[in-house]
Formats: sequence, C-alpha cells, structure tokens
Amino acid sequence: PDVIIEAQFDDNDAEHGQDHLQNMLTDDIKKLFLDTDEKAKAVGISAVHRTKQDDGPKVNDPRLLPDKCLQRTAKVVYILEKKHSRAATGFIKPLADKNSELFKRCAMFSPVDHRVPRIYVSLADCPPDFVTRPEDYSNILFICRIVDWKEDSNFATGQLAKSLGQAGEIEPETEGILMEYGVDFSDFPSEALECLPHNLPWVISPGELAKRRDLR
Repeated sequence: PDVIIEAQFDDNDAEHGQDHLQNMLTDDIKKLFLDTDEKAKAVGISAVHRTKQDDGPKVNDPRLLPDKCLQRTAKVVYILEKKHSRAATGFIKPLADKNSELFKRCAMFSPVDHRVPRIYVSLADCPPDFVTRPEDYSNILFICRIVDWKEDSNFATGQLAKSLGQAGEIEPETEGILMEYGVDFSDFPSEALECLPHNLPWVISPGELAKRRDLR
C-alpha cells in the first residue's frame, strides 16, 4: 500500500475505456510483487515456508524493494562553509502575546526575505520609544544579524545593527541589499586614494592609448 504505481497512457488508451487502464494497473502491481518475490528468493528467503518465529528479512522488507521505489535520505554531518551573512533587512513589531514573559523583553523582527526566519530581538536594541509608539516604526527598515537559533525554537535570536530609514526609498533599500550580501561599501582608505592620479581631469595619453585595445 506504500508503493505508488504510475501509469502512462495516451489517446489510444482512452479509446479502450476505463477497463483497459484498470487491467494495465493490475498487471503492473502483479509484476511488482513478482519482482519482489524473485529478489527474496535470490537472497535465500522462502516466500511460502516461513514461520512466525522467523526474525529474518520479510518479503516487504525495504531492502528487497526495487531501487526506484526507495526514497533516499541523508543527514547533515558537517557545515563546510557559512555562505549567508546572517544579516537581513526587515521590520520590528511587538509580540502578539502581550501576556507572555517574552513580550516584556523581546520584539519580533520580520525579514523582507522570507527565506530568513523571523527573529527575536531584545527591546534594549530597539529605539527608546518603540514600546510606547510601535506604530511609528511600522515602515522603518532595520538591519538585524542572527546570532543564534536554538533547535527547539521556531524563531532565531538576533541583534539589531542599525536603522536604515524609510522603506521604499532607494538609499535605505540599496544599503540593506549590500549589507545582506556582505558587500563592503565603506569609504576607500587613504592608502588606496593615494594611488589615484591627482591631476584632474585625468585622460589616457595618446601613447598609452595606442598600446591598448579599445573595448568601448
């Protein structure tokens, strides 16, 4: 009963009616049981002379089923590299349950990217007037970084990094995307700026241009 038989039929099958399809499914089921019995005999199991005291493999043992009927499973044993920056942009709001103990200590951070879980953040990281006027921050983008995610919790734990500004504006939205992907958009250090030409506007000299291939 745990095996799903898939039948393929075309327009010709439809002409023969439902009885033809039913017979085809019956033949497939019989063939599956015959294949299973043949595998059982190959490993020395008798499908007829088997007693209740026999603790060996049964005919319906998954090890005897065809490979195409088995669902392969796996287990994560080691994290080779953490690719995600653990940073996300989103909004903060009070917890729904006002009578819970967490309501007095935490707020809920809802990421814009739904692939990232919702995050508990400490009220100490939130703006001072968030508790009294949470509606003022309903459209303000924040950056939050995940610091932990316990196995028995549906929500991660994180820290608010900074307020980006009004949602929908280009600058806060752009800054949030760059931080999510770990792009360093800070100002260049003085050592890097000193390598640039100081006589502006700078142009490529004709001699240098003659040695280059123009890809413009």
